[in-house]
Amino acid sequence: MSTDLRQSLPLPRTSLPVVIFGAGSIVTDAHLPAYARLGFTVAGIYDPDQAKAAAVAARFGTRAYPSVAEATALGLGAVYDLAVPPAAHPALLEALPVGAVTIMQKPMGSDLAAADQIIRICRRKGLNAAVNFQLRFAPALLALKDAIDRGDLGQIVDIDGLLAVNTPWHLWAFLANLPRVEILLHSIHYLDMIRDILGNPLGVHAKTIGHPSSTVSNTRSAMILDYGAHVRCALSINHNHSFGRKFQACEFRICGTKGAAYIKLGVNLDYPKGEPDELWLNTGSDWAQIPLQGNWFIEAFLGRFTQVMRFAVGEDATLAGSAEDAWHTMSLVEAAYESSAKPAHPIKAAPDA
Repeated sequence: MSTDLRQSLPLPRTSLPVVIFGAGSIVTDAHLPAYARLGFTVAGIYDPDQAKAAAVAARFGTRAYPSVAEATALGLGAVYDLAVPPAAHPALLEALPVGAVTIMQKPMGSDLAAADQIIRICRRKGLNAAVNFQLRFAPALLALKDAIDRGDLGQIVDIDGLLAVNTPWHLWAFLANLPRVEILLHSIHYLDMIRDILGNPLGVHAKTIGHPSSTVSNTRSAMILDYGAHVRCALSINHNHSFGRKFQACEFRICGTKGAAYIKLGVNLDYPKGEPDELWLNTGSDWAQIPLQGNWFIEAFLGRFTQVMRFAVGEDATLAGSAEDAWHTMSLVEAAYESSAKPAHPIKAAPDA
């Protein structure tokens, strides 16, 4: 078994200043702390709520821009971080300099039609755009991908995902009236992660529903991704398992022809307290835990932002998790909702006597 699995990306030798659009909790809890740990300079923040932007800028030692025009004045000399709701992406993408490097907060629009609009803007303006599906950059997932690439697991034939947690949906008031929640805003990370491992599926069978205890439209999902005759891939997602920590789960089992992996994503357990992530590998006769260099939050943001910056300064030739790639994750999400809306295959009635 490989013990020196890659869990991070090398920092670029140089970096460009970062301009952030948005001053919400994702910026203060993840983006700004991640940039500080990476040593990247944040040139400033723009938010329509000028008071909020000023308060966040003062707290993190940067400036608040009074307008979008001033926020984009650095031209191609900056990386633009669009940490804003999906509906705000098209207008901001239109305002960016032609050919700019940018990263958008997930999801890539609220549905596939919005993703279509975004990808057309990016293509027309020649934007080098990435989407912040950062789970694939978490230390556990980078290590897993490295083990797979080295052949430690052989050919991947099974992926199982199990989520049985008690998510406090009331913490996010904006979710109350959204028609799409669970798959679009949460399980989208798992779908993107699976695509990163297996590529695009042939199709999906899905059902997503709410729960009697919640007014949120959908909080529980079951999905089967079709990868043909040799790969089985299934997700069982329940955000309403409100019976204490003991049997909560947020885990993935990835099995190959030579070995297997187990991943625990701790951020969702006993939320918002959380627990450390875990990665276990079995490539012989027993399981061994791989010491991890961090968790999904916030270390995955470090990897995501590092790769964007490496591309921006010319140290990486390709932009991993680009908008072109992310469009396929959005297409999978759309297909899952379409599948859920259709009736299940009918079961034949008993024959007449």
